[in-house]
Amino acid sequence: MSSSGECHSIHSEMAQSDTAKSYRDLRVWSTAMSLVLEVYRVTECFPQTERFGLTSQLRRAAVSVPSNIAEGHARSTRGEYKNALSVARGSVAELEVQMTLAIQLGYVQPPVLAKAFADCEAISKMITNLKRAL
Repeated sequence: MSSSGECHSIHSEMAQSDTAKSYRDLRVWSTAMSLVLEVYRVTECFPQTERFGLTSQLRRAAVSVPSNIAEGHARSTRGEYKNALSVARGSVAELEVQMTLAIQLGYVQPPVLAKAFADCEAISKMITNLKRAL
């Protein structure tokens, strides 16, 4: 059973998808952009030896999320839009795995990534709701 706040969020995102003239109007895109900035901030402290490894992978996965939301919004069919949203949701999952690995390797403490994990969960839900609304 959904909470009333979650239902409001679903209806709000659905209404947004019908009225959004630009991907920049979507809350899911702006949340994803905030996540990218957070990932860049956190990875600044990673070891220099990871610059072309985990740091790069985390940043690419994070950038992929808002990029695919924007790309999907610009596509000409709903099917293409839904596919791009699926890719974005996949990038969220990839990012979660990579953040977990960063914690396990000792590059960052769990509390540092708490907001990023929460944003990933919220973005994933918003993407699901947006896909349903299309």
